[in-house]
Amino acid sequence: MFCVKCGRDCEEQIDGLCMECFLDGRSLMVLPHHVDLQRCTNCEEYNIRDRWTKTTEEDAVQEAALTGLAVIPESQVVSVATMAQAQDDRTYEVKVQADLAIGSYIVQAESSTLVRVKNNVCKRCSRQLGNYYEATMQIRSGEKDLPDDLRDEIVRRIRDSVELQAKNNRQLFITKVQEVPGGVDIMLSSISLARSLTKDLVESYGAESKESASLVGQSSDGIDIYRLTYLVRFPAYHTGDVLEYRGRPYKLTGLSKSGGKLMSLIDFRETSVRKSEIQDLRILVKHGDRKEALVLSRSGKEIQVMHPGNYSTVDLRIPEGAEIAEGGNVDVVQVEDELYYLP
Repeated sequence: MFCVKCGRDCEEQIDGLCMECFLDGRSLMVLPHHVDLQRCTNCEEYNIRDRWTKTTEEDAVQEAALTGLAVIPESQVVSVATMAQAQDDRTYEVKVQADLAIGSYIVQAESSTLVRVKNNVCKRCSRQLGNYYEATMQIRSGEKDLPDDLRDEIVRRIRDSVELQAKNNRQLFITKVQEVPGGVDIMLSSISLARSLTKDLVESYGAESKESASLVGQSSDGIDIYRLTYLVRFPAYHTGDVLEYRGRPYKLTGLSKSGGKLMSLIDFRETSVRKSEIQDLRILVKHGDRKEALVLSRSGKEIQVMHPGNYSTVDLRIPEGAEIAEGGNVDVVQVEDELYYLP
């Protein structure tokens, strides 16, 4: 084959040209004069390819420069290297070097562009700053007040869950956590988020839930807009409480939508009970009212502790395999005149 331009014999041609003639004077790669990079002033994330991303400004600038990269159709990009140089506080010159595959040849191309960092506020932060919410979770207890430790546990559980789900959907967020008489209210950005969190609490804690809706306005096309409220009422009993079951003390070790699990404080055997049964059980000791006792000695399945109230010596049964060391502390509860080890 002969090149139609220079007449030389060549094994590989593009549009009738040898590779040398094809490349001669040809611009292989181009970048726009400038690229605007949006930066949210609230969360400090950068909008790259229509996706807000948490990264450093240097990495964001170099990635933004590549969004405008274009190469000739006869080539494929093999590798790219970038170098950013600050022109001022908000403008960077980014030089791009690329290795391009054209047929069996690897050629190098260079170009540059300006990346201008523009301050903005992303949609999520705009909503958060405007106190936007679609649903409220009202966390309450069957007791007069929601215990502080349970409140903190629930709020932490919800925060962790929202943070995890927001990694895949950044429009999910908590607008406000507000303590109110008897519990806590949590405002959320999404109805589906509130619904899934409510379901989790019902299934994990045996709570009761109730859903209600209120009309808050209309959209521009006349569709009614509602906010939903999920009342989540926790039972008076909670995991860790000591309950009276069949005349004996049991520790509540787990709760679910259908019931729970109890562990005997006498022989440490577990038993499952229905939710209707738990509701009728008497609470002997709340989890927050447990005490600590000093371990004086251990022998087999028994330990000798100092009574936390009257400092007398008491022998307590412990479950098989319990790792308890002399000189350490263990949790105990007193039911009437009897002291029990609390696993």
